[in-house]
Amino acid sequence: MKKSKLQVIHEYEFDLIGLVAPIKDYKMAWLINKSLGIQLSKTKDYEVDFINKPRLIISQFILEKEHGFIQLLKNKAFSPLHQALYLVPELKSIDYFLVLQDYTFELNINDYIEELSENPLIQNVVRLDVSKLKSKENLLTY
Repeated sequence: MKKSKLQVIHEYEFDLIGLVAPIKDYKMAWLINKSLGIQLSKTKDYEVDFINKPRLIISQFILEKEHGFIQLLKNKAFSPLHQALYLVPELKSIDYFLVLQDYTFELNINDYIEELSENPLIQNVVRLDVSKLKSKENLLTY
């Protein structure tokens, strides 16, 4: 009997900002809200199930827009055995990801990077190329 494989091709139609800031997630959301003049709200934790690894539970904050969203995802989580797990393991130095999806092109990612870089509690802000990430599927939260 011939086997068929299902191939899923995802589209990554969002911009991604990496943030280095060793602070709590709720404080990071507050800093972003204050810096950018937006209202990220805490939502249900994002859960990722892996085949041979423990479940990953990631804190997330989101602002739903009419044609897109802004989402803050924490990169690091801990397993029940207190082992550090990462949403994007190849970027362990990044503490948070700010996912920007805007079909109206109202958001200017360069303005966001500039505003966030001025905050003394955020050590580094970098624009990331999603297509170059090995674990980019982990960022698809829908």
